[in-house]
Amino acid sequence: MSADTDWGPVTGWGRTAPTVALLVRPRTYEEAALAVRACGRRGAVARGLGRAYGDAAQNAGGAVLDMTGLDKIHAIDVEGGTVLCDAGVSLHRLMEVLLPLGWFVPVTPGTRYVTVGGAIGADIHGKNHHVSGSFSRHVRSLELLTADGRVRTVTPGTPLFDATAGGMGLTGVILTATVRLHRVGSSWMSVDTERAADLDDLLARLTDGDHRYRYSVAWIDLLARGAATGRAVLTRGDHAPPHALPRRARREPLAFRTARLPAAPAYVPEGLLTRSTVGLFNEAWFRKAPRARTGRLQRIPSFFHPLDGVPHWNRIYGRGGFVQYQFAVGHGQEEALRRIVHRIRAHRCPSFLAVLKRFGDADPGWLSFPVPGWTLALDIPAHLPGLGALLDALDEEVAGAGGRVYLAKDSRLRPELLAAMYPRLDDFRALRAELDPRGVFVSDLSRRLDL
Repeated sequence: MSADTDWGPVTGWGRTAPTVALLVRPRTYEEAALAVRACGRRGAVARGLGRAYGDAAQNAGGAVLDMTGLDKIHAIDVEGGTVLCDAGVSLHRLMEVLLPLGWFVPVTPGTRYVTVGGAIGADIHGKNHHVSGSFSRHVRSLELLTADGRVRTVTPGTPLFDATAGGMGLTGVILTATVRLHRVGSSWMSVDTERAADLDDLLARLTDGDHRYRYSVAWIDLLARGAATGRAVLTRGDHAPPHALPRRARREPLAFRTARLPAAPAYVPEGLLTRSTVGLFNEAWFRKAPRARTGRLQRIPSFFHPLDGVPHWNRIYGRGGFVQYQFAVGHGQEEALRRIVHRIRAHRCPSFLAVLKRFGDADPGWLSFPVPGWTLALDIPAHLPGLGALLDALDEEVAGAGGRVYLAKDSRLRPELLAAMYPRLDDFRALRAELDPRGVFVSDLSRRLDL
């Protein structure tokens, strides 16, 4: 039996570079292997729930394997805290199943609608990177379908694991993974919030206090000027113990409940997110935040994934879509971070989803994004005048500071900067050439960046 197939449009979450590909929906490992063997000269790439912002899970004119049909949870070790599951299982589904058992995923990004395979391929990070590292640090083993049709068991500490973790699906198709979990006592978070007056104040607060929290993130106002440049709202927290919950919540301390708001409309005018409207939002959001508040209880979805409650929220940027730009620079490069923030402010980028975090130790993935230091992510409407030139200049600044941009969010980086950002790039290319000499696994991103 062969997988369901049809030609159709494929785009990233930012909707900036749509292409047409052969969509293949395998329901078994055998169908996935057959699709890889039959993919033709334009190759194939695996795709999860489509939350990569750029062109990493696109393959113009070739095959795109929709892995969401392979979504079985095979085994849970409730005592030891591990789960064995298919790569198409979402973090949302894992939370539904695991939280009532007292376990939580080890790392989650700003959306729970990410598959396990996508989490490994992008080596996702979250608010706890300074404590827990990225997702691949918690993977005990994975099964990988490679270009020769073999299914290999891949474990940490091997070159193939290091190339696959953060390798954007270019070493093969991840079929299953065994992941270590984090024990929790409730599905609630105890959250502390405080304001930072400017960027220097924010960096000092993160440096001085992050060690006391498992999770930490700052919303930053990139339109604020003068002495308020880089002002922010810093939110940090940890999983709340059952005894800290209100009496009513103690009856089901591990219940996983989500809320859904109305979906964003299918059509949004391009001019909705202007500098003026975003500036008003940022001002209101900063003033609404408490100067200092401790111990507020929030449910897990509200703390980690507030935008998941708004289906198709990416539509609010209009038909032109948006660019999600995320970079990291190391400790000791705070001046470069300041220059970049001032450049963004001077260009008056209307970004209301700008967040700054502190990264901990790097993980071994050759193309994994996090480096010890600082990371800033911001969304920008794609139609903003002068955006291309601004981002090119930011890329140069980041590369000059020894930093890098996040490939899972990129759709426009110039390939000549890639080697400066990722020192193990030659190792990655050499392993790919040996493992996949015919170039079976390919994507729009890999063609653009010559990966």
